[in-house]
Amino acid sequence: MKVRVKFFAILREKVGAAEMTREISEGSTVADLWQALQKDYPKLDVPGIRLLYAVNQNYVKPDHALKDQDEVVFVPPVSGGN
Repeated sequence: MKVRVKFFAILREKVGAAEMTREISEGSTVADLWQALQKDYPKLDVPGIRLLYAVNQNYVKPDHALKDQDEVVFVPPVSGGN
């Protein structure tokens, strides 16, 4: 099955793309997808990074099961201000 993956901020820079389509196994979770992406893009493998995950514009937990044609967004921590 295929999912569309979107990256924001520092993640987009580390991957070199804002979005992509990925083939995943039936029954894969958001965490499974993230682990596969870290293998393909070692720059994503940042110890202790805390991400937010959204599927089809709803925030989910890492154990959320994905379905064909889902849109998965990985949101990195945001810092800033004065």
